[in-house]
Amino acid sequence: MTRRDDLAVPRQRRRLGPHYDNDAFGQFSESIARTLGTARFLVWQSFIIIVWIAYNVVVPDSWQFDPWGRGLVLLTLVLSLQASYAAPLILLAQNRQEARDRAQSDVDRRVAERTQADTEFLAREIASVRVSLTDMVTTQDLRDHLDVEDLSEKIERLTMAMDSLVARLERLEDRSAT
Repeated sequence: MTRRDDLAVPRQRRRLGPHYDNDAFGQFSESIARTLGTARFLVWQSFIIIVWIAYNVVVPDSWQFDPWGRGLVLLTLVLSLQASYAAPLILLAQNRQEARDRAQSDVDRRVAERTQADTEFLAREIASVRVSLTDMVTTQDLRDHLDVEDLSEKIERLTMAMDSLVARLERLEDRSAT
């Protein structure tokens, strides 16, 4: 019985057959798809095919490795092999991109929902502030409620009364001092 480093991870059943890392294989297929989908690849492939055909047509029969008379069977085989591997790799890369796009759209949807909820909350808060402001007393309301001229007269009368009291107190102090 062998020891495992992480006891929190359950044991996996042993599988027969090749083992590979799905993520590493997916990255490999994406790199192949990125390469096959470029103009540079098409130019190089066309150049190699032209050289292949030219070599097998121009050189003597003893030097040809894929004679024109047999219909360039080896070239057809190479191109068929390339296509048979390229198509599934491109599909795998597209599936991975679709999964990434789906995950990103889910994130975008959640962000949009949060933004909408925040916007609705702020709209309700602004509405409540507006309602609160309609109940606030303004300076015009105060002026209308309190007669400013009446208050001024009352303040002047109180000031005069205070002055007369101060004057009386001073006279009483003068009399008591003498």
